[in-house]
Parts: sequence; C-alpha cells; structure tokens
Amino acid sequence: MDANLTPTKDEFAKKTILGAGNLFIALIVLVVDIALGFFAFKLFSLGYTPLGICFVIIIIMISVAFLVPKAHMFKWMAIGLSAWLLFSIFPIVYTIYNAFTNYGDGHLISQAQAIDQIQAQTYLPETGKAYQWIAYRSPENEYLLWLKDADGNTKLVTQVDLEGDAEVPLVSGENGIGEIDEEGAPVTIEGYTRLNRVLASTDKNLTKIKFGDPENTIQVRSPSEAAELLPLYAYDPDTNTFTHATTGTVYYDKEGTYTAKNGERLIPGYTALVGTKNFVQFVNSPGLRGPLVTIVIWNFLFATFSLLLTFSVGLLISIIYGDPKFKGKKILRSLLLIPYTIPSLITILIWRGMFNPDLGVVNRILESVFNVSPRWFTQPWLARIALLVVNTWLGYPYWMLVTSGALQSIPGDIYEAAEIDGASGWQKFRSITLPLLLVSVGPLMISSFIFNFNNFNLIYAFINGGPPIPTATTQAGYTDIIISYVYNLAFASGRGVQYGYASAISLVLFMLIAVMSMLQFKFTNMWEEVGENV
Repeated sequence: MDANLTPTKDEFAKKTILGAGNLFIALIVLVVDIALGFFAFKLFSLGYTPLGICFVIIIIMISVAFLVPKAHMFKWMAIGLSAWLLFSIFPIVYTIYNAFTNYGDGHLISQAQAIDQIQAQTYLPETGKAYQWIAYRSPENEYLLWLKDADGNTKLVTQVDLEGDAEVPLVSGENGIGEIDEEGAPVTIEGYTRLNRVLASTDKNLTKIKFGDPENTIQVRSPSEAAELLPLYAYDPDTNTFTHATTGTVYYDKEGTYTAKNGERLIPGYTALVGTKNFVQFVNSPGLRGPLVTIVIWNFLFATFSLLLTFSVGLLISIIYGDPKFKGKKILRSLLLIPYTIPSLITILIWRGMFNPDLGVVNRILESVFNVSPRWFTQPWLARIALLVVNTWLGYPYWMLVTSGALQSIPGDIYEAAEIDGASGWQKFRSITLPLLLVSVGPLMISSFIFNFNNFNLIYAFINGGPPIPTATTQAGYTDIIISYVYNLAFASGRGVQYGYASAISLVLFMLIAVMSMLQFKFTNMWEEVGENV
C-alpha cells in the first residue's frame, strides 16, 4: 500500500475528534428536537394548532441546518431565524389569522374542548335520587364514594371506569373497612384517605368522575349533594348538533357557537373562522358614525404637534448649549436630561397631579397670578393642551441628545462660507442647519411620529381618553387616539374581551400607519435632495 495514502496519527486523531464533535452536535440537536417536538405535540393536543405548526417549522430548520452537510453554513442563522419566526413573524401571522375568527370571550377553546364541556353539563331527572356523600381517595387518585339517601339507606360505590363491582359491601372489618360512624360512613378504609367534604367538592377530578352503576351513574355536584345525574345535551357527530335532553331543542353550529332556531346559545363556543365579519362589524359600528372622525383628526394632530414640539424644544436647547462660550452647559444639560431618566409612567402620574384642577400646583399658580382656574380634565381643548405639555416634557430630552450629535456632524466650513457671503443667523439656520439636520434625523422623526401616533400609555395613564364625547354611542373621549379607542371597543365595551375584533381593527390601523410611513419617507427623500444641494 502507498505510504502517502496511509493516514498519519495526527490526521487520524483529527478525524476522530471531528467525528466525536459531529456526534455530540447531533445528540444536542436530537435532544432539542425531542423537547420542541414534545412541546409541539402538547400544543396540538390542546388545540393551539398555529403555534404547534410554528414549532414544527423550527424543528425542521434546526435539523436541516445542523444535520445536513450542505446546509452547515446556515446552522447559526437557523437559530436566529427560529427566534425571528417565533417572536416576530408568528405574532403577525397569528394576528392576521385572528382577525378572521371569533376568538375572544366565550370562544377561547377548540371545538373538541367545547363539545366536551357542553357534554359534561348534567341535570337531575325526576326519577333521579340525591344523596349525602363522603369521598375517600387512594394514593393512586382512585376514589370511593359513600352515599346516604333521603330514606337513610347507605352504600359505598366505586368509579365507573374501574374494573370490579360497582358497589362495595359496607361491612366493618371487610374489604379494608374500619369502624363505621354514627352516620353509617366508614371512619377509615384501608388504602384510602377520608376527605373533607367542602375541600373535596372543589376537586375538579372528583366532580367529573362518575360512580356506581354504569346505567345509572352518580356524580358529585355540590358540597352537600351527589345525585343520579344525566347529560343535559346529547351530541350527534354526524350532524354536528346538540339536542336538549328534556325540551328536545336542537342547537346547530353557527360560526363557533351552538345556537337554537330561537337564538338560544350554548356556552362555551369555540374559535372558528368568521370571514370578514369583524371588519364588517367595525365598519358598521355606531362609533364610526360618531366619534371616530373626531378621534382620527385628533390622532394626527396629537402625533404631529408632539413631534414638532419635542423636536423644536430639543433642537433649541441643543443650539443654545452648543455655543462653546456658554458656561456651565454640562451641568445644565445633565439637569435637562432628568425627565429622560425617570420612568414615563411615574412622570405622567406626577403631571396628572400637577394639573389637578383643585389641588394641582399648575392651577394654584395660574389662580394666584391670573385669577383663573382651568378645568384641565373636563374641557376638551384644555385636556389636549395638557397632554401636549406632558408629552413635550417627556420627549424633548431625546431630541436634545439626537440633535446635539447631528449638529456636531455638520462641517464648520459651510458656515464660514455662508458668513463670507453675508448670511444672517436665521438664513444659516434655514438654509444650512435645518436641511442638513433633517437629512440625518429624518428616519428618527418618522419613528417618533409613529410612536406618538400609538402613544397609548400617555393617553390611558394621564386622562384615560377623557373627557367623554357626549354624543358617542360607544366609550370614547376627546383625547382618545385610535389605539385607545380600539382598546375600548375590543376590551372595555362590556361585551368581554374580543381578540378577533381587536385584531381586525389592528390590521386597519396597521394599513393606516403603513400609508403614513410611505408618505413620510417621500418627505425625507425630499430633504435629502435639498441637503445634497447645500
């Protein structure tokens, strides 16, 4: 054999280490896949199919990237893509999916779970007996139930789903039964613990278990009573309908809710596709014919004025303290950053107290100086002014920092050339500073506008959207913006939490913001063209 073809000891050791490393990586991937697969299986079994599909895709991506040699270049990218899929893409897709469903209060579970819960509803027929009861539980969570009817007859019954006789002879000294108390119940049963009746009645397992004769089962239904209960509704899988056991009323599946012809509904329903119903409901909402126009106009004004005020104040401070001859500017800048270091929620609540019409410091000063006491929380235009003041206080430190850095990046020789040409201070600001500044901070202005357009925290914490609009048929206020109005429609309207409806409105809001962003990007490009000509 050719000596050149014979691997050396170093090459053999290198291949051995490489093979062991690959095997170790494969084992780690296998463990991760098993863990994620088990989690996905649980999600599917609980009815969370979309999230389960997301985990299956992640398993496939990781397995292919780490186990297929040709895909090794993507193995670290696969981890990032998995996180991106789980935390960014899936919430977006799931929100879109929910917009076309009835997901919300009363429709939070799968169809199989809803059917099980409806079938679990029972009633006591006229021929059924009621009993006093005491439960006994084994370490394996198997139960015995002692029963006593109205005539004083007692018996000890077993679970229907266990093998053996349905009834245990109630004789002391037999079958592990100890002393019998004055009521006729065993004090002890070998292998079982006697349970407190009140605490046992809260055991969800116990209340679901059927005892005794399979043809005439007994269930616990309260701390004081067990009874020969029958299913209240019979389910027909062929027609997907429920029938009431006593009235014969038939309930048909209607968009995730089993509904009778007279409109009576069974609870709970299940999550089902309803098409564009949520969008139609939003368009036909009485709120659209009333406060929505006012709210949309105010939303644009609030975001626009908030951006202009915070940017203007921040830029003014940056220009004033940008003068190298200004003394003590470092200390003053540090003090002006204080609003940025305090959590916004605390600041909002402090300002809310300061604007209190009766006890706030703002009204006390105005009353002592101008003899006026504005009602900030009841007058619409005053409430809006107060919001803009608070938002300016919260936002100017950000723009002070941003514009300070941007101003330093503007070359000084441009200003020198302008001075030689005889430009005034205002002309230099208008023709040089502002255009070049807008080129660098334009994208940040877009993000700031979008942030203020959706500034739910300020609206909710400061004034909760008030004062209310008196002509509105829905919960709406003069300082509400679209996102807070959506919150009221979907979560605070008295109809319960409606996630599907909220998702549909969120999609409409997303489209609105997307259009605004496109227009603002065009505006930014316009300033870039101006900046190129400076």
